[in-house]
Amino acid sequence: MTPEELKALQKAVNKAKRIATEHASELHDLVEDKLPAGYEELPAVAQATYEACVAWAEATAKLQAAEAAAN
Repeated sequence: MTPEELKALQKAVNKAKRIATEHASELHDLVEDKLPAGYEELPAVAQATYEACVAWAEATAKLQAAEAAAN
């Protein structure tokens, strides 16, 4: 794998982490500011947060595998 490809994977990991962090923040705000009245929003926000975290974990695993193969 070329250095440019590794750099692109690192960029994808950083982007996925940023998105996961944004979703986590939204979930935190919901829990802290809107519950119990906003309970109906909880499943959708929690699912989006979960999916963003899975995407980050998958991107991280892909980068780690590529780095291991490069060494």
